[in-house]
Amino acid sequence: MTVNSTLSYFIFSTYIHIGTLRYLYFMLTAMLYTVIITANTSLIVVICMNRSLHEPMYLFLCSLFVNELYGSTGLFPFLLVQILSDIHTVSASFCFLQIFCLYTYANVEFFNLAIMSYDRYLAICCPLQYNTRMTSNKALIFITVIWLYSFVKFLITLSLNIRLPLCGNIINSLYCNNYLVVKLACSETKVNNIYGLFGVVLTVIVPLFPILFSYMKILKVCFSGSEQTRQKAVSTCTPHLASLLNFSFGCLFEILQSRFDMSSVSSVLRIILSLYFLIIQPLLNPIMYGLQMSKIRNTCKHLFCSKMWACHRDTM
Repeated sequence: MTVNSTLSYFIFSTYIHIGTLRYLYFMLTAMLYTVIITANTSLIVVICMNRSLHEPMYLFLCSLFVNELYGSTGLFPFLLVQILSDIHTVSASFCFLQIFCLYTYANVEFFNLAIMSYDRYLAICCPLQYNTRMTSNKALIFITVIWLYSFVKFLITLSLNIRLPLCGNIINSLYCNNYLVVKLACSETKVNNIYGLFGVVLTVIVPLFPILFSYMKILKVCFSGSEQTRQKAVSTCTPHLASLLNFSFGCLFEILQSRFDMSSVSSVLRIILSLYFLIIQPLLNPIMYGLQMSKIRNTCKHLFCSKMWACHRDTM
């Protein structure tokens, strides 16, 4: 292949010919996107409107829900267009923009879950000092740093990748994947690989320290504490731990799918593995936290009942 440093578009080879089923897949994907948008937006509104929820834990949750909307918007509209299209191409500029959105989404998600684990450690293991060690202002600072760090980190990644001369434009994925784009490069990618490895350490290894530390301390308190302490730990940590494990496994699926030869695996399973962390996480988080957190449940019920009563009163 010839070197082309000015590729204007990429082609996706993973999309299979689905014929008239495309309309069914389009409807299912649109329904999923609608549920994700509705659920996450509703919880963001509930947290923002109710002053009693302006606490660190709920601010972290609000950041998490905003991130789910951000990541979903980076994927679903693109998927909907590709499902209906006969030619699965995308402009190079949009491809790099999608890479930026999806990778910053993953980075923010993991760091957000890491700081939430530390917040749960303080609430369970240091309840008397919690209000001084984790204030709303500190929570907002943590959230701001997480988002700014993620944006700056992947701006550097993109600046390194955009300059690479490419020998091809076929991406074996359903969406733009940073690793697969770098694999198309004809020139030396040593700097990109080193920075990529450094980025993986910062994105995965660094957040693991507060996560492991927090849960080791929480487990220690659970084994030595009272029944009430154990119940509090279980009720507050269950949705967070489920979200953390789900996201970690989803990212692992994506890494396996994109970096190793999985030609022996069915195309449907490969598609599920590549989309898992981008679809299940935004769908699961609002459901889990909305059902598990009694304060959010009660606020939702209060707002819903108030609206129902107002509508009933207006019709009388």
